[in-house]
Amino acid sequence: MSLTLQGRSNKRWRFAAHDAARIVQLERGAGISSIVAQLLIGRGVYDPQSARSFLEARLSGLRDPDLLPGAAEAAERLHAAVQAGRKIAVYGDYDADGMTGTAILLGCLKRLGADASYYVPNRLEEGYGLSSEALKALAAKGVSLVVSVDCGIASLQEAATARALGLELIVTDHHELADQLPEAAAIVHPRLPGWEYPFKWLCGAGVALKVAWALCQRASASKRVRPALREFLLQAVGLAAVGTVADVVPLLDENRILVRHGLACLQAQPLPGMAALLEVCGLSQKARLESEDLAFALAPRLNAAGRFGQAQLGVELLTTEVPPRARQLAEYIHEMNRSRESLERSILLAAQKQVHQQFDAGHDAALVLAGRDWHQGVIGLVAGRLAEKYHRPVILLALDPLGARPAVGSARAPAGFDLFSALKATADYLVTFGGHAAAAGLKIEEGQIDAFRAAFCEVAEQGRQATEAAAELRIDAEGPLCQLTADTLHQIEQLAPFGHGNPRPLLASTGVQLAQPPRRIGHDQRHLALRFVQQQTTIRGVGFGCADWAEELAATQAPLDIVYRPVLNDFRGRRSVELQLVDWRISTLRQSG
Repeated sequence: MSLTLQGRSNKRWRFAAHDAARIVQLERGAGISSIVAQLLIGRGVYDPQSARSFLEARLSGLRDPDLLPGAAEAAERLHAAVQAGRKIAVYGDYDADGMTGTAILLGCLKRLGADASYYVPNRLEEGYGLSSEALKALAAKGVSLVVSVDCGIASLQEAATARALGLELIVTDHHELADQLPEAAAIVHPRLPGWEYPFKWLCGAGVALKVAWALCQRASASKRVRPALREFLLQAVGLAAVGTVADVVPLLDENRILVRHGLACLQAQPLPGMAALLEVCGLSQKARLESEDLAFALAPRLNAAGRFGQAQLGVELLTTEVPPRARQLAEYIHEMNRSRESLERSILLAAQKQVHQQFDAGHDAALVLAGRDWHQGVIGLVAGRLAEKYHRPVILLALDPLGARPAVGSARAPAGFDLFSALKATADYLVTFGGHAAAAGLKIEEGQIDAFRAAFCEVAEQGRQATEAAAELRIDAEGPLCQLTADTLHQIEQLAPFGHGNPRPLLASTGVQLAQPPRRIGHDQRHLALRFVQQQTTIRGVGFGCADWAEELAATQAPLDIVYRPVLNDFRGRRSVELQLVDWRISTLRQSG
């Protein structure tokens, strides 16, 4: 039976119960270390064959693209259009997943000699998904086939517009299915009704990669694609890795394979734009890229372009073949990300003030906040931070400055709460909405906000039990700091890449002391630098976003129990063990000698 404790984050600490006999059996059967066996069992991997498959994550583990629902038909139609010399437009979403997916399909079509262009809507003016006006503009330019990327599955009216315009529409998407499918020439979706695809959680870029792969097979008249196209597909795996991590889909099965090999491809043979982006992020000389580099460096910069209504620059960056232009675009997008960070900090402060003034964060089942000067491209990030902090659904609404247009909202929710279903239950108050269980967007008339807030909080109250049940830290193992050697960390790294669905292992140590008071670090002073000591072992730690704990930790003289993620930190070619603090509590143990 697992032991449960409470930490300073107000999350329960749940220690995994381990079966020693099962660990030994897997250790011997798979030829792995005991700690890796223990961590694999915690992830539901029990037999040696499954363990080897998980750890190897071979590129050959990707399923044939023709097995993906709709991919074969989409590839046939695109191939025929290329051969006929028809004008093709790739219609992508404005986030990092959409940009990388658009770049994959556009790059593939261009290499096949297609007359292809792309269109990405302006987030601030057009919003998410297919637009009837944009389709009309594309048709007026002579486009006869439109293929969507990371959008379109719920665009019923827009699909009807395409049909009326004589446009052949191919939808590739991975978002939640509506009650009715759009009338399109082909639909590619891993969860398409009537199909049983084994892995249902590809992102938009992953779906686009499969279509591009199937298209390259048609162009090569063989399952084995031509060498030049194979080289492009490997570069496209790097793009798909960025989209996969950015869209926070589970890093399991095909997604884990894409990210594992995509990280290597980004280093070995990046496209010019990605090479420039790696350089401005300070990652070009790193010995080994990790999924966290995609999550916290590359993806936020691409997303910044979309948040400021300039997603087309992100697509241009990822598709340009001219290195000087790639460098110029990468630097511009890098500066946009700095502006995004500044806006995010100011909105977060305003939103937190509103929480303290208007809501009882300990009582209200959800938070629905609104501000007139909030940037609609940034509110989703702030909603995510507040949802993590208060562990409840959070909706931030950017009110129109003149009050003439509907407010634009972004919603985020913790594990255990289905945002999409909650918005569907309160749809009578909304102009429009879309998204999935953890993240969604909406529009609402300003006069409906109060009524919507009450209705949404009522729905959230009904789901509070499931949300609170998920408010826990699932700790993989507990042990002393002295066990965290470089060899142990190298063994743990066998489970990488880490991310949603395959998190970096969470460990705990008890009776730990702070060697010195914590220091606030980072240009915004949001993080903490720490040094932990236990008996003869001292290890550096960092607490990302943990500055609120600084004073309490500094005033604490008693030993601590800490929960952390161990990492290998690269600094000037030297690798050392570092702890990423996740939570802490006053220890119930006496200080070690």
